[in-house]
Amino acid sequence: MPSRIARTQWSGGLNDGSGQVELVSSGVGTFDVSFPRRAADTAGGVTSPEELIAAAHTACYCMELSAVIGEVGGTVHSLVAEAVVGLGPDPAGGLRLTGIALTVRGQVEGLDGSGFAKAAQTAKETCPVSKALTGVEITLDAALA
Repeated sequence: MPSRIARTQWSGGLNDGSGQVELVSSGVGTFDVSFPRRAADTAGGVTSPEELIAAAHTACYCMELSAVIGEVGGTVHSLVAEAVVGLGPDPAGGLRLTGIALTVRGQVEGLDGSGFAKAAQTAKETCPVSKALTGVEITLDAALA
């Protein structure tokens, strides 16, 4: 399986510096990052590690959920997933991810609400990004749309 590459260039200190994250493998873009925007209530047009984790998690999760649904005989018409990744103080010092609230709504043939919820839970447990984030509490709200 291939590897993917992202690169960040940073200049300055934590509070007065800034950087850019480049998605090297895909070449789809370069995005500004800064700690003050990361720690603020509004992003102000600047991304953050938490937003990038949320994006990675939802993309991976939808792929995994579509595979799980297919394995149990269902057909996916649409999946919409959202991840809210929290950032807060770490009791040991510094910052930490405080949790991930994963929500998914699906339009699926061949599964009832209970079957969809079971598939969604299985996908949460088997998604490679979920596995990588085992140190963070991940909650799941799954329902048919």
